[in-house]
Amino acid sequence: MWIFGWKGPSGFSARSTAEEVTEGIDATGLTAIVTGATSGIGVDTTRVLALRGAHVVMAVRNVEAGKKLKESILNEIPSAKIDVMQLELSSMASVRKFASEYIASCLPLNILINNAGIMAPPFSLSPDGIELQFATNHVGHFLLTHLLLDTMKKTARESNREGRIVLVSSDGHKFAYNEGIRLDKINNEAEYNCYRAYGQSKVANILHAKELARRLKEEGVNITANSLHPGEIATNLARNNGLLNGNIYAHQCLDSIKLSMLRRLYVALHPQVKGVSGEFFKDSNLSKPGTAPAQDEELAKQLWDFSMKMIKKQ
Repeated sequence: MWIFGWKGPSGFSARSTAEEVTEGIDATGLTAIVTGATSGIGVDTTRVLALRGAHVVMAVRNVEAGKKLKESILNEIPSAKIDVMQLELSSMASVRKFASEYIASCLPLNILINNAGIMAPPFSLSPDGIELQFATNHVGHFLLTHLLLDTMKKTARESNREGRIVLVSSDGHKFAYNEGIRLDKINNEAEYNCYRAYGQSKVANILHAKELARRLKEEGVNITANSLHPGEIATNLARNNGLLNGNIYAHQCLDSIKLSMLRRLYVALHPQVKGVSGEFFKDSNLSKPGTAPAQDEELAKQLWDFSMKMIKKQ
């Protein structure tokens, strides 16, 4: 909406810089987890969080790549506090291992940025027998958030600082199946469409944030949960889809990684977002999801119950 540089109610637009969005923000004393921290947007998200003083835990598939990025950031920002931990979101066993090790570290947790994702691969199943995009983009983050929520509650209570959970969705949620989420056909290979399945997983991100926010508010917990559209950017998100990798992501109008990264930082750090929960952001401004299913509170509750059953089976 604000693609031509017109500023929205927040005072920011799609062309605002990361420096503008985080100007004057001191994240010292905050601990953040960023999933997918070694790829594309995750790299700069990690770097700027560290620049602002946050202790960043990079949750990554490739630990060696994580260590190299950590070294690179430390060369630029010697005072940066960064840890690297292994996490494969498509595997519930890996998610549980990560959460267990994180909890054992006794680190606090103020910010959880569920950033990692895949886009439009051919049909395949995760190690847990779930369609890969739904498993990686939704179920893995749902389980991770569930397992770390007590740590976040404890941190918010003891620090008296608002905790923030950021779920990176996409305007791609508009391409989901007509139902939004086909709970009874998640693994239906015969009717699988890689783009619609991606959209389905992005609807799930939006509804996860909406229902989680409702539950946290009902519980009186000082933690917010929001989702956002990161912008159409050139990263390796679509590494399994030659069409997107070679053509769509080369389009001259696509946002830069730094512009996309700042949108996460706005929702994760900016004081304007204090107390705002269950919302969808676009271009660092409040927005509305583009389809009815992505705004459906009843579907959000159904998805929550469905997801809880899935993670309890493993």
